Amino acid sequence: MKKLLIATRSRGKFPEIVSELNGLPFEFVSLNDVSEVPSNFEAEETESTLEGNAVLKATTFGKKAELLTLAEDTGLEVDALGGRPGVYTARYAPGTDEDRYRKLLNELKDVPEGKCTACFRTVVAIYNPKNDTTKICEGIYEGRIAVKPKGSNGFGYDPIFYNVELGKTNAEMTREEKNKVSHRGKALRKAKEILLRDFL
Repeated sequence: MKKLLIATRSRGKFPEIVSELNGLPFEFVSLNDVSEVPSNFEAEETESTLEGNAVLKATTFGKKAELLTLAEDTGLEVDALGGRPGVYTARYAPGTDEDRYRKLLNELKDVPEGKCTACFRTVVAIYNPKNDTTKICEGIYEGRIAVKPKGSNGFGYDPIFYNVELGKTNAEMTREEKNKVSHRGKALRKAKEILLRDFL
């Protein structure tokens, strides 16, 4: 069976991605499973856009592992902060996921709740080292930033990203519920079509 490298070491993100790509005739492997990519090998996210970083990660790890590779970059864009943290979402503050979302909540403490609109944007890049080609797609998920964190599922900023329609944060949803509505779920459903059409 053909391998598809999911370019992440995140134990939260990998199963979320795989559950959305399920049914494709690939063996899904993460960066933790590929001996060609040592644990200290990183793709420095030096680009100024999510698309740039997704392509950079897909090509860097794809070339290193010599495998068809899917990488994504996700940004949280908060309207009251002029679109920040955006491309810096994963590096917004040193430390843990909680340190990052606490910093964000602190920056929004004087903004009225109704004005805390935000969206998550995910760009997925699929790189094929055999012919050096890359395909990209994206997904967008609108919501707002909650006043305080709620829920214990998911990862990243999930406890503070509030889905107005469902009336709960991402961290209060099951993985299935979240995948149905989320940026990553939307982008991965497009990626699944691309994989079926162009890579099988």
